[in-house]
Amino acid sequence: MNITLQAEQEQFIQSLVQMGKYQTAEDAIAAALELLKEQNRQRDEMRLSELRQKIAVGTEQISRGQVTDGEEVFARLLPG
Repeated sequence: MNITLQAEQEQFIQSLVQMGKYQTAEDAIAAALELLKEQNRQRDEMRLSELRQKIAVGTEQISRGQVTDGEEVFARLLPG
């Protein structure tokens, strides 16, 4: 795969290599991709946690009888 970087991005990567933070541009890009992967993993975990919390709230509401019949909901939503 070949990618084209914007001039600013290329300069940034080259500066990281010149400062000795990475041996090569490829190493810098690999590190950036690892960070992106981790960021996506954390975002997915947050979404899953939020979904689990919403399910727990809904389950608690059901156990307290705080529910509305599905047919009633559709009757309100659909033009009659």
